[in-house]
Amino acid sequence: MTKQVSLDRRIQSLFPVALASLLVLGTTRLFLDTLKSNQSFVFQLYGRPRGQGERPAVLVSPEDRIDESCNVFEGKWVWDNESYAPHYTEESCPYLVKQVTCQKNGRPDSYYKNWRWQPNDCNLPRFDPLKLLQILRGKRLMFVGDSVQRGQFESMVCMVQSILPQGKKSLQRVPPRKIFTIKEFDASIEYYWAPFIVESISDHATKHTVLKRLVKLDSIAKHGKHWEGVDILVFESYVWWMHKPTINATYGSPNDVQEYNVTTAYKLALQTWAEWLESSINPERQKVFFMRAGNGGLAVMKTATMSPIQFKVHIGVLVRTPKSWIL
Repeated sequence: MTKQVSLDRRIQSLFPVALASLLVLGTTRLFLDTLKSNQSFVFQLYGRPRGQGERPAVLVSPEDRIDESCNVFEGKWVWDNESYAPHYTEESCPYLVKQVTCQKNGRPDSYYKNWRWQPNDCNLPRFDPLKLLQILRGKRLMFVGDSVQRGQFESMVCMVQSILPQGKKSLQRVPPRKIFTIKEFDASIEYYWAPFIVESISDHATKHTVLKRLVKLDSIAKHGKHWEGVDILVFESYVWWMHKPTINATYGSPNDVQEYNVTTAYKLALQTWAEWLESSINPERQKVFFMRAGNGGLAVMKTATMSPIQFKVHIGVLVRTPKSWIL
């Protein structure tokens, strides 16, 4: 009898432990189920699909900050072979096309690698590839333009790929696009071949005419559908200024080919581009940059019809260094 009472008491003493265990298991299950749902704070902060919800903040140290009043696009190239070391070499980056590998093509010196861009009114922090990837987490960055812009794309890829392990990065060629994917950050750096920004007979990425160009000044839809939804767009088109002061183009009727003054044609093309921005870009979540080569039509940029949305386009400058183009 005594043994039975002792056993009953022992069983009764286990009830609180069992109940507590069930409560812990239930709470854990509820917590894990909540984490999987879209209502979870953790999911909202870290696990949302690309382009949705809040993102983790990126820590920017004081020395990496640039005063907003400083125009980083106004400055000069300075020679610096002491504090400035190249971010990559031709040998270290497998994504460079043959025509931009200067030394492999016979250039005997490497001095061109030691030029550094110096803004007039501030200093640029040293490029940090990891910080850039943190900023690009869950986003798409796309360079749009001609071969000058392709060089900018390849340079950007080369600067960030060195910190990424094998198997966590890939380059896909889907003409007229190149897509560099960073898996760990759910991000991509892309290039889109559109030499005149608007449509032209030079739009094929590898088979395009150089001397007999024809530009469709009021057509952009074929390109624009590939730009929709991109988080950061960087446009450039130096090719306008490479040849004669006139260019063959159509405006209105696709069969009415006329010879236009390049500046006039460029203005019409930019107006078409501006209208596309107005109808397709959400300035609250997308950024647009336009890079001009030298003075490359700055007056035209200022006189082209620009709505309040287009005024949010950041205009920068491509400046030529000795025998090379660098942003």
